[in-house]
Amino acid sequence: MPPHPPRTYEDLVAEAVAAPTEGWDFSWFEGRATEARPSWGYARSMAGRLGGAQAVLDAQTGGGEVLDFALGAAPRRPRLVVATEGWPPNVAKATTLLRPHGVAVVASPEDAPFPFADEAFDLVVSRHPVEPHWTEIARVLEPGGTYFAQHVGPASVFELVEYFLGPLPEENRTARHPDRERAAAEAAGLEIVDLRAERLRMEFHDIGAVVHFLRKVVWMVPDFTVEAYEPRLRALHERIESEGPFVAYSARQLFEARKPGR
Repeated sequence: MPPHPPRTYEDLVAEAVAAPTEGWDFSWFEGRATEARPSWGYARSMAGRLGGAQAVLDAQTGGGEVLDFALGAAPRRPRLVVATEGWPPNVAKATTLLRPHGVAVVASPEDAPFPFADEAFDLVVSRHPVEPHWTEIARVLEPGGTYFAQHVGPASVFELVEYFLGPLPEENRTARHPDRERAAAEAAGLEIVDLRAERLRMEFHDIGAVVHFLRKVVWMVPDFTVEAYEPRLRALHERIESEGPFVAYSARQLFEARKPGR
């Protein structure tokens, strides 16, 4: 049989625009984009932590996918698990996914105080929070409680971001630096137990993958629309077609912090 003709820019973009963006299921990217995973295996590590906890908060749970996996893999279920999420489509998706586990999903903006009493949890977890609210994390942890999270690190995927926005100020490049986050955690009264950082190769194999990524991870290029960036998108499409995948590097940080006991 003759080979299939290359898919056009219009076809690839239309498919990406039609794809749903709620939740943190990235299966749509299979065969179209890749990202290396951190060596520590956050979701499985979280499952182990859940097995030793009594009351757990998953802050900014997204669509609940990571918590769903971790609860399914945990050696023992905590007696109480709740989650917060600020984006309404994700609240609905997480509620549907986590209800069978007995998890209540609380709609709460990312920048709002946690709607829970002081010292309510012995474990707070979070994967890729928009911003970790260290004082709130410290407040809701009981003495001796643990914060265990994977954060996005500094200048993550900036190769792609700066392709569209141009060079960003140094302050933007260092905003999530682990030294800054360590200092903020310690200022809130937490003790850092473990802090690791890795940069991980990403490849975008077609322009549809780029469009879907920027529609899904909206803070990368905050004003992104296909129409606004069409010249740059078309140029990048031609570049990928002629040179191969667009390569960028994500930044990931593993945080484990403890609230001192009384």
